[in-house]
Amino acid sequence: MLFGICTSVTNAPAVKAAGWDYIEDNVQNLLQGMVPDAEWHAPAPAVLPILAANVLLPGTLKVVGPAVDSALLHKYTVTVLRRAKQVGITKLVFGSGVARKIPESFDTETASKQIVEFGKMIASLAAEQEIQIVLEPLNKGECNIINTVAEGTRYVKAVDKPAFACLVDSYHFWLEDEPLENLRRAMPMIKHVHLADKEGRVAPGLSGKSDYRPFFRVLKQGGYDGNMSFEGTAMEDFSNTAPKVLEFIKQQWNEA
Repeated sequence: MLFGICTSVTNAPAVKAAGWDYIEDNVQNLLQGMVPDAEWHAPAPAVLPILAANVLLPGTLKVVGPAVDSALLHKYTVTVLRRAKQVGITKLVFGSGVARKIPESFDTETASKQIVEFGKMIASLAAEQEIQIVLEPLNKGECNIINTVAEGTRYVKAVDKPAFACLVDSYHFWLEDEPLENLRRAMPMIKHVHLADKEGRVAPGLSGKSDYRPFFRVLKQGGYDGNMSFEGTAMEDFSNTAPKVLEFIKQQWNEA
């Protein structure tokens, strides 16, 4: 089990000093799929591996709605996957709430089909680069489609490709009051985990109100041994707080 933080690769030395295992960076900052190759610069080797990257799509590159540009999506995807492989990334997180948000008055069924179509396309290309796409359910305050793990798994089944799986984020999971049974049923398709307290989306344990043990217990019982990333608001006094957060996560995992 490896534990990482969603942050810029430039913060890797501080993250490593705090005892964490890897970085999960941002596709838009790191891989810049809309930037031509001649203008993109691969990051210098970091002191920690960059195993994942989130924010797969910019908000301007729509996956659903009347303004979908399939050719541009394909070109962008090819570029991002090639650069991700070069950097050493093994998972790309498809959250991108703005890009996949259903426009007002647009048909929901058509939007769902568009997401599946995109999923099939990117999964096929990702497999060629030995990269996995993980679909992230987002709470209703951030997006109006795929808000729960239960919904996410339906899309994973519809895409039906090994390189397209599901992510569970404790923050969104709890905010949607999703039952643990949904996570239990989804376990064969859960290939990445994000962690943050429900209260304020702070790092695990900092709110003093979140008990991860029931959540972790389901992951354990489902045989999960993948990576876990903290994704949330920045920690104050990082050098002192980050080691304590990591200790809290590991303790909760061991007690689950």
